[in-house]
Amino acid sequence: MEIIQPPATAKLPPEMFSGDAWADVIHRGEDPSRARANMVRFAPGARTAWHSHGLGQTLYIVEGIALIQSRGGDLVEARPGDVIFTPAGEEHWHGAAPDRFMAHVALWEGDDVDWLEHVSDAEYTGPRHPTRSS
Repeated sequence: MEIIQPPATAKLPPEMFSGDAWADVIHRGEDPSRARANMVRFAPGARTAWHSHGLGQTLYIVEGIALIQSRGGDLVEARPGDVIFTPAGEEHWHGAAPDRFMAHVALWEGDDVDWLEHVSDAEYTGPRHPTRSS
């Protein structure tokens, strides 16, 4: 067993995030492992830019209301306990609702992330589709 001293919480860069978001590294595998896990916290209204992961990404919503959308797809409203998987190469974004903080655990493999343009206000405020009926 090893007790790992994690790096300090990092403010995420404005080139990749709109609004305020912070990440805490949970796990960063060393060769041959490519596993990555971060706890990411978003201020109300904060969100990623459009992006894709070479091997996909899984989000586990921990707190608040998450907004998640794949390019050309519905804007999904996810809540704590929801698990969202985005397949390899699928362009998507995720962030907090305008009136709630949000935290999720992000799981992915490797550093193959393609960052694209910021999410427009029209995309962010589109009609929401909840993951559950109540």
